[in-house]
Amino acid sequence: SNQAAWRKANLACKIAIDNSEKDQLLQGRDILRQRKTTKESLAESASNITESLMGISRMMSQQVQQSEETVQTLANSSRTILEANEEFKSMSGTIQLGRKLITKYNRRELTDKLLIFLALALFLATVLYILKKRLFPFL
Repeated sequence: SNQAAWRKANLACKIAIDNSEKDQLLQGRDILRQRKTTKESLAESASNITESLMGISRMMSQQVQQSEETVQTLANSSRTILEANEEFKSMSGTIQLGRKLITKYNRRELTDKLLIFLALALFLATVLYILKKRLFPFL
């Protein structure tokens, strides 16, 4: 009976060991499955990162293109400003010449008015002299 009990206990231990080994093997499959899913998730995350990097690259190229357009616009604006500056410089020379001519004409106008006044005074003096000699010859 001891021998039969010993065999039954031995058999029960073997079954328990086999079951624990099966559980370990099945857990190993889960680990392999987890590894596979981890590899799949890593591959998926790598592809997501790659897509996001490509999106960032596209955005950066758009920003570079906008920067180039902005620089081109600034170059055109500064060229226009330089042209306007040159035109204003030439206009300032014309304005100074006009100012000189206006002051010259003002002086001539003053001189002309003075000459006209003197000529009128001489004319009136001549008329008065003639009237005096004709009307009052004895004075």
